[in-house]
Amino acid sequence: MTARPRSLLLVGIASMLATMLYAVDSTIVNVALPHMQGSLQATQDQAAWIVTSYIVVSAIATPLAGWLATRYGLRQILSIAIAGFTAVSVLCGIATGLTEMVVFRMVQGAFGAALIPLSQVVLLREFPRDQHARVMALWGMGVMVGPVIGPTLGGWLTDTWSWRWAFFINVPIGAIAWASLMASVPRSEPDTRRPFDMLGFVLLSLGLGLFQLMLDRGQTVDWFEATEVVGYAFFSVVALYMFLVHTNTARDPFVDLHLFQDRNFTVSLVMMFVVGITIISPSVLLPGFLQYLKGYTPTQAGWLVAARGLSAIVAMMVGARLSSAIGPRQTMVIGILAAAASLWMMGSFSVDTQPGEVVLTGVIQGFGTPLTFMPLTMVGFSTLPDRARTEAGSLHTLLRNIGASVGVSMTVALLARSAQVNQSYLSEYFTPFSYARWAQVGGPPGANTATGVLVGEIGRQATAIAYANDFYLLAACTLLTLPMLLALRPRRAAPSTPAMMADAGH
Repeated sequence: MTARPRSLLLVGIASMLATMLYAVDSTIVNVALPHMQGSLQATQDQAAWIVTSYIVVSAIATPLAGWLATRYGLRQILSIAIAGFTAVSVLCGIATGLTEMVVFRMVQGAFGAALIPLSQVVLLREFPRDQHARVMALWGMGVMVGPVIGPTLGGWLTDTWSWRWAFFINVPIGAIAWASLMASVPRSEPDTRRPFDMLGFVLLSLGLGLFQLMLDRGQTVDWFEATEVVGYAFFSVVALYMFLVHTNTARDPFVDLHLFQDRNFTVSLVMMFVVGITIISPSVLLPGFLQYLKGYTPTQAGWLVAARGLSAIVAMMVGARLSSAIGPRQTMVIGILAAAASLWMMGSFSVDTQPGEVVLTGVIQGFGTPLTFMPLTMVGFSTLPDRARTEAGSLHTLLRNIGASVGVSMTVALLARSAQVNQSYLSEYFTPFSYARWAQVGGPPGANTATGVLVGEIGRQATAIAYANDFYLLAACTLLTLPMLLALRPRRAAPSTPAMMADAGH
């Protein structure tokens, strides 16, 4: 079904704001977490559940969003998700205890799971196929810019008013998104032909939930040295194996296996997993590098990272025209090379890196990411029937989120271990007889200020090398997606008129 021309603007506004609700909220709370910890009288480990509970429930509910939208109607479920997410944001903002906050965040994650996949499907369903490049640029703006805006906005709101405004800010955004959706998207007819596979849903939920808990708790309890993490991993593998067996034997499985017969969609899922690793992980690593090693305030670090978001907006405006001119596969090659180059440049960062270098790498990465993400989404959906897009959108979001979780856990674990190894290695070069090195810090070895300065500097340099190792690893992961492009078969689009091409560019 195609929306009336006068409604297309409202459809775009509703979809982009719904996407930004989830994308911004997934990172805005991280900046305010230390303030929330003190206000809610929680320890650091307890406060981590404010983030973990949201992520785990969101991962479990993401596959369910596609089935619900098919069963009860796309507009109906998306409108409920926007309204519920907004209302629960208010409850999070007025929470007075840790238990309340964790429960509210779990409910918020359940509502938020539907926002990104269903807002994407709304655009693909309501807009004509020849405008999909433009509307995917609009939708991708919310996905790409949200994680960049989140830390900046969260730091400013927390410093200016209170951490509670990190949740209250969702109210006006959610209200506009809900009103725009209800005014522009027609009510869709429910499809009651496919029954709900309760066993498949339970098995998949257990597998994903336990896997997410393993990733979130691993670094805190030293990974597989802890029985807790071993248990999460074991039962996650068992649940996912049982889910695969059940899915292959059930008459109406929770996940439609016919989707994976589409070559483009299957390859795009694998690439989306890697994209999740390489997009989110730098957003987590870079603010820490700037604050802990460079001494910037959260607000200053946020503004330096924001350059990535501004560059992404420019890339989205030219990405549709570039894809139409040279093809989506060639556009993705440019995007992948740009993203990999920026991460490689970050690998050369040190404690003496200047702000201009940080901004430059952010601009290059921000430009390259949309040129990969947008064509990949379009190619992955281009050969699917319209009825399959709702469930396909949920799977795309799920794989991207799992990739992000794996990437963050992997890079944080590598950062901690690499810093320890580097510090031990660097310390071997400093002995009581290294007179020249001790002279540089202003005194002889011993229990004095010079010793403290030297030990602190060794720690800083060791951590800087650890950050470099992470960035080099992410650059290599990004380049691994290049051979996958050969397996994609872009659908040949209908010839576009010059006016349509110009409109797509804007």
